[in-house]
Amino acid sequence: MDNYTNRKEYIDKLLAYKDKDLIKVISGLRRSGKSTLLELYRKQLKKQGVGKQQIQFYNFELPENYLDKTWSDIYFEIKNKLKSDKPNYIFLDEVQNIASFEKLVDGLFATENTDVYITGSNAFLLSSELATLLSGRYIEISILPFSFKEYLTARSIDYGNKYLNYEALFFDYINETSLPKGIELRENGFDKIYEYLEAIYTTIIEKDITQRHQINNKRAFGNVVKFVASNIGNSLSPGNISKTLKQDGQTIHHATVENYLDYLVSSFVFYKVNRFDLKGKKQLATQEKYYLVDAGLLNVLAGKERTTDRGHILENIVFLELLRRGNKIWTGTTRNNEVDFVCKTPTGDIEYYQVAWQMTNDNTVEREFGALENINDNYPKYLLTTDSFTINRSGVIHQNVFSWLLDTNEKQKTLEK
Repeated sequence: MDNYTNRKEYIDKLLAYKDKDLIKVISGLRRSGKSTLLELYRKQLKKQGVGKQQIQFYNFELPENYLDKTWSDIYFEIKNKLKSDKPNYIFLDEVQNIASFEKLVDGLFATENTDVYITGSNAFLLSSELATLLSGRYIEISILPFSFKEYLTARSIDYGNKYLNYEALFFDYINETSLPKGIELRENGFDKIYEYLEAIYTTIIEKDITQRHQINNKRAFGNVVKFVASNIGNSLSPGNISKTLKQDGQTIHHATVENYLDYLVSSFVFYKVNRFDLKGKKQLATQEKYYLVDAGLLNVLAGKERTTDRGHILENIVFLELLRRGNKIWTGTTRNNEVDFVCKTPTGDIEYYQVAWQMTNDNTVEREFGALENINDNYPKYLLTTDSFTINRSGVIHQNVFSWLLDTNEKQKTLEK
C-alpha cells in the first residue's frame, strides 16, 4: 500500500497556494515526509496538465547536486531550463545545504513565471535567513509525522469500526513510531524500528546540531535531551534543568541549557509551549513545557527507563493533533490552577483542553473537571480521556480521546452546541 495516500490536508494547502506570489517553505523533522509530500504534489501538478519540462526538482541531500557549486551556478543552471512562455515549478529539497541559499531562492522568486517550493529540516536557518531577505513573501507549511488517524490508515485499519481495540492500537502507535517509513518496518520487528529511529536521531544531532553549533561537550548535550524527554509535559526552565543536573554531578550553565533547548526546537525534535496567564491575559516568559515530535523517539532518548507516564504521553499526542489542526497553543495558568492547553483556533476562537488518561476516582474527576470549571468565560472547554463512557458537566464537554483523535465524534459535537 502507498503509505502516503493520506497526507491530503498538506497537499490541499499546497494546491491552495499554487501560482500565488509566495515562496512555499515546507519544514519539519528529518524523515517526516517532506520529500514524499513534494513528490505527491508534483504528481498532482502533472494531473492538472503541467508538462514535465515545467517542473525542476533538486535534492540537496545529495552532495553531487551542490558540491563545488556556488548558489549562482545552481541559479543559472535552473534558469537555463525555464520555459519562458509557461509557468515553471521549482523544487529545492533540503536547501539549507547550499551556502547563501537565500540568494538562490530570492533570485528564482524574482523570476517571471516561477513558482518556488523549498524544504528544510532546520527552522532556525529557514526562518532567520529567509525571513530577513523575504519578509512577508513566503508561507511556511510545517509538516508533522503521521497522526493516529494516518497511522491506522497506513496500517490499512478501518478506524471507523467502533469495535476496534483503540487502546491497544494507540500503544502500538506511541511505542513504535509515527514516522512514515517506520511503519513500513513494522513487519521486521521492533528492533528495526528502534535502529531506524536511532539513525535519524544521530543524524539530527550530528548534522543539524553538534556540527552546526560546534558543541564539544556531547555528553552534557545528551543529558539535557534525556532530561527533557523524561519530563514531557512538566514545566521546565533552563535554571531548574541546570540545577537538577548539578545534583547529579554534572555542571552545565543554564545559558548553555537554554541554547541546547533552542537547537532541539529548531530541529523539530521538541516543541515548546509557553505559559499563558489566564487572569492577566498575557504570555509568561518562564517555565515552558516541551513535547516530543514522535512518542517512539522516547525509546531512543530516554532509553530503557522510559518512565514518562501514559497520561503525559497522551497529552503529547493531543498537543501534536491540536498543532496539526492549525491552533496556536499555550498552557493556561492562574494562581492555583493549570489547564493543559489554551488554543487559538485558525478562525481566531479560543478553546480549552484538559487531558487525562482515565477518570479513575472522584479525586481525578474533581481535579480534571475543576481545572476547566474554574475558568469563568464562555469559550468551549473540552476534557479528553480514554473512558468509553463520557459525562458532560457544567458546560465542560467530556470526549473519548480516541474518537477525538480520529475525528469520529463530529456529529456528537454539533448536537451539543
